[in-house]
Parts: sequence; structure tokens; C-alpha cells
Amino acid sequence: MSITKTDSLYRKDYFGRIHELKKHAPNAFESFFAFNNQALAEGELSVKVKELIAVAVAHITGCPYCIDLHVKNVKKQKASKAEVAEAIFVATALKAGSSAAHGVNALNAYDENGDEELYKASYFNRIKEFSKLNKETFKAFLDFDHQAIKAENLSEKEKELIAVACAHTTGCAYCIDLHTKNAKKTGANLNEISEAIFVAVALKAGSAIAHSVNALNAYDE
Repeated sequence: MSITKTDSLYRKDYFGRIHELKKHAPNAFESFFAFNNQALAEGELSVKVKELIAVAVAHITGCPYCIDLHVKNVKKQKASKAEVAEAIFVATALKAGSSAAHGVNALNAYDENGDEELYKASYFNRIKEFSKLNKETFKAFLDFDHQAIKAENLSEKEKELIAVACAHTTGCAYCIDLHTKNAKKTGANLNEISEAIFVAVALKAGSAIAHSVNALNAYDE
């Protein structure tokens, strides 16, 4: 049986419909893509680094169109498959890490601490309690997290900039605080950190734009 639009919700050729949005919302379409192009343009960060950040963020948003597009883009920038894989594992560590970090909120809730403040930097210190509650799993996660961020084909600075972008995608306040400080320690300046954040902004918004082709398919049925 041939694949129809009804049968398959994701096909590479569906992405070609993205330009149809320009007919229906021209001003928003043009302003978004002007921003997107600027966010991914050469700045203090190279296009290659920005595209590696884009690949990582796309794996957090889970947009298959974005993954396909930005992996191909970063390949054009001469990124190796190993560098792409490292970027993906930073994203994996940050997506998992946001869940682990929010475990401190769960501990507060379980203990009924009575504090009206849901986020305090000091709450993050409670994460060490998981080493007693679930020792082997917690240790295994920390080992993975350390390995994902460790310099290999990508430098520690590059990985921390990827982590900053990923933290803004997951929206984890603890991760933003930790990895912004870590990026600063590796020598990243505020301009570089800002550029990484705006790649995350573009990709998070871009995943919504990309999925519009599914809406066009649905509307036309």
C-alpha cells in the first residue's frame, strides 16, 4: 500500500510546504526567518558551532524536520559525525539532567517544607540526597553527565555553550544557572553565551514553524 499523507505524519517532502505559510501570514513568516537567519549567522560563534547547538536543541524539541535540516547544515560546515554525536549527548545529558535537577523540588514537596518559594538556588544542594536514596542509579547518571560534557572532539567551552542553549530549551532554572557559570569558567564571554541562547530561541520557535506543514496537511484533508 502506498504511503499517503494520512498514513505518514512525517515525510521529508512535507517540509517543502513551509513556504506556503508566506501566503497566509507573510509578515510573521518573513520576520521569523529574518530572525532565524541572523541567529544562525556567523558572529562571535562560528556557523559550525551554531549549527552544532542547533542539532543539540533539535534533539530536545524532538522535531524530525529540524534534525534532518541542521544535521545536513552542520555536515556542510565540515563537522564530523563524532562531533555531531557529542553534541547530541550533551543534549541528552541536559534533557535528563533537567529531570534530575527538578528532583530537589520533589524532595521539598515530599518533605512538606512549607516554603512558598518553589525555586531557590540553594535547593539544588539537595540533589546529593539522591546518592543515598538511589545510589547506583544516581552515580551512573553523574558518570554519564560528566562523560557527555568532557572535552573530546568538541572542547569543554563548546560543550558548555551547547549545554547553556539546551538548558534554555528545557527551561530548567538550575541548569541555566550551573551551565552559564560553567561556560564562563571555560572562557565564554557574554556575547558568545547570548548567541548560543538565541540559537536555542530560533530552534524552539522553529520546531513550531516546522510542524506547520503537518497542519497544512491536516487542513487539506
